Amino acid sequence: MLDNLTQRLAKVVKTMRGEARLTESNTAEMLREVRLALLEADVALPAVREFIAKVKEKAVGEEVIGSLTPGQALVGVVQRELASLMGADLGPEASQLNFATQPPAIILMAGLQGAGKTTTVGKLAKYLRENKKKKVLTVSADVYRPAAIGQLETVTGQAGADFFPSQPTDKPVDIALAALDWAKKHHHEVLIVDTAGRLGIDQEMMDEIRAVHTAIKPIETLFVVDAMLGQDAINTARAFSDALPLTGIVLTKLDGDSRGGAALSVRHITGKPIKFAGVAEKLDGLEAFDPSRMANRILGMGDILALVEEARKGVDMAAAEGLANKIKGGGKFDLNDFKAQLSQMKKMGGLSGLLDKLPAQMQAAAGNANMDQAEKNVRRMEGIINSMTAAERAKPELIKAARKRRIAAGAGVQVQEVNRMLSQFEQMQSMMKKLKGGGMMKMMRGMKGMLPGGMR
Repeated sequence: MLDNLTQRLAKVVKTMRGEARLTESNTAEMLREVRLALLEADVALPAVREFIAKVKEKAVGEEVIGSLTPGQALVGVVQRELASLMGADLGPEASQLNFATQPPAIILMAGLQGAGKTTTVGKLAKYLRENKKKKVLTVSADVYRPAAIGQLETVTGQAGADFFPSQPTDKPVDIALAALDWAKKHHHEVLIVDTAGRLGIDQEMMDEIRAVHTAIKPIETLFVVDAMLGQDAINTARAFSDALPLTGIVLTKLDGDSRGGAALSVRHITGKPIKFAGVAEKLDGLEAFDPSRMANRILGMGDILALVEEARKGVDMAAAEGLANKIKGGGKFDLNDFKAQLSQMKKMGGLSGLLDKLPAQMQAAAGNANMDQAEKNVRRMEGIINSMTAAERAKPELIKAARKRRIAAGAGVQVQEVNRMLSQFEQMQSMMKKLKGGGMMKMMRGMKGMLPGGMR
């Protein structure tokens, strides 16, 4: 997201060295670059003007202390103001969903057709069920789009939540009220109402969603907007903000846009906090939005906290502890363990998902590795291990030439690929031996060869 801004800032930081203080003259060039990058990223002009004015006000006269260069000091100011622009000034509670009501807490989803509302309902249902331990019911009041009701039923089922059926012949207000009645009788804690979108803003659409809002009185009214809409997102945001008492914003398709200006514009136009960001197509591709952490990612500082959270969600702690105890107790790291490590990495979002959250310098250190190819290699290694017998996985030393040919045929690969996988397994096995002796630094040095760039 906002890759262009990240690259421009990195370039200008290098030009500002050796000065003891930020002045109007030495910040002017960098601010010009920031302004151009924001405009190219489709950020609304009023938001850009306000942002640049605030950065200039805070930056000029700031002392450059310690090991910071003027460029780094200015990036610090830009980071704080970028976070503020995205809602950090509203406080941490602003981006949280409000459940302080008599159950069920009703969440109304609004937005244009194609913004990803229905998929977002499924993602939100999964998020609330798994992270907030809520009993969730969803319902579709979209009686216009073919298959909208069926699509919501499918994604709700995949999310593990409950679905209230509706018919295209029903009226949206009647659907919402019937679902609310059902949610109360069956003790659901959250009811998410998906509403109809249009290809453009029209009065009929706004009247209808206002009527639904009045009937069910939701505690949260979330505006779902496609991050790739660019300048159109501003007009859409303004129209919905005028029509409904919005409580927050959900940005979708944030992973598919290198410009991403909607993230900055929509918050500025509506004055409402961004509560969630859709960062992948899968149902777990919804992140609670944190302005400071998003500002870090935009500026190439990475999002280490998100990486830790991915690890916490993806790693089976019992299995990890079991492996650690096995190695400490003198047990050998075998191919079953190796496959389990590959599986854990996939649960954490794959190589590209992990790399995206690292600081720019660490991303560069991984080289220009083809992440798609690296992830294919991981799946191929799993396929090779799946073609082995239980005895071969437990005792890899059994795998000689004839067995390699059989394994390769079973996995649909060349024998050379089986050899390559076994070589990488042996590297990992060697590192695990060092762990037994407490050689953590040795192991870290050895891991350089295991980076994605090393996967041929």
